Amino acid sequence: MIKKEFIWEKQGLIFAPDNNFDWMSDYAQNPSSIILNDRIRVFFNCRPKKDKNGYFSSYIAYVDLDINNLFSIINISKKPLLEHGSKGCFDEHGTMCGNVVEYKNNYYMYYVGWQRLQSVPYTHSIGLAISKDNCDNFEKIGKGPVISKTVNEPFLQNSPFISIINKKFQMWYSSGLEWVEENNKDESIYLIMHSESEDGINWQRNGVPIIETVVDFETQTNPSVIEIDGIYHMWFCYRHGKDFRNKNRGYKIGYAYSEDLINWKRDDKLGANIPLSEKGWDSEMLCYPYVIEYNKNILMFYSGNFFGRDGFGYAILKDYK
Repeated sequence: MIKKEFIWEKQGLIFAPDNNFDWMSDYAQNPSSIILNDRIRVFFNCRPKKDKNGYFSSYIAYVDLDINNLFSIINISKKPLLEHGSKGCFDEHGTMCGNVVEYKNNYYMYYVGWQRLQSVPYTHSIGLAISKDNCDNFEKIGKGPVISKTVNEPFLQNSPFISIINKKFQMWYSSGLEWVEENNKDESIYLIMHSESEDGINWQRNGVPIIETVVDFETQTNPSVIEIDGIYHMWFCYRHGKDFRNKNRGYKIGYAYSEDLINWKRDDKLGANIPLSEKGWDSEMLCYPYVIEYNKNILMFYSGNFFGRDGFGYAILKDYK
């Protein structure tokens, strides 16, 4: 059993959209990163203003941060990295980046595509796009997803995190268990599951949640996994499944660890003791963590209030004792 405690120190807000473009009006959700020479490219998901019918959509963007000063933004994407799918496709109404991994001199972006539905508000599936030019442009491998509904997973799949470990693609993602109704509104309940692949396209999975729950109707999303001292560590976010659009029941950071990538022990107090700030952009919600090792430091990018509407920032692991 791990006895070491993670001590995190918040560094502050890095970026929040402010009507930068018509497709990037606000929100900076699900920050994920990759190191490119002199910069750290942070992918995030943003939204244009709602359309005339009151519907919102989402697009994938990035900001490039100076590798020596993460508060120095040296570039912002001028167009969405992926366009929406055509009518009837799984990504017809929105695309959202999970993360990007390097594989055979290319970059694989696993992303969430979503569609509006009639009986419930939406559905999600996971797609793949590939870049051959250092993450400047991505091309979808096809019109369909690589992870979607199965007999054992009949609802949505989202928030993929992929890492290549021991020459195999490992994916942790959220999968829907049910829809519940509250105040005439349907809410999706989803938990983290695991899948494995030889080629990053064809996946084997069993549809079994791997992280225990600690609150009623718990919803888990945005897993992020790294190895430290021979142990695999996962950070994710979780919330109550009902009445969660508030400070007390909204997203918080969770933590679990594993020695074999299969069996996970949850211990939020050990690894995710990251309190809300007294005021400002992350004073009501902490969500969508993404952890990387960089320059002998371990960093956590994360989004703040209102599911990332107020932007993303980062924290540094100051001690592990």
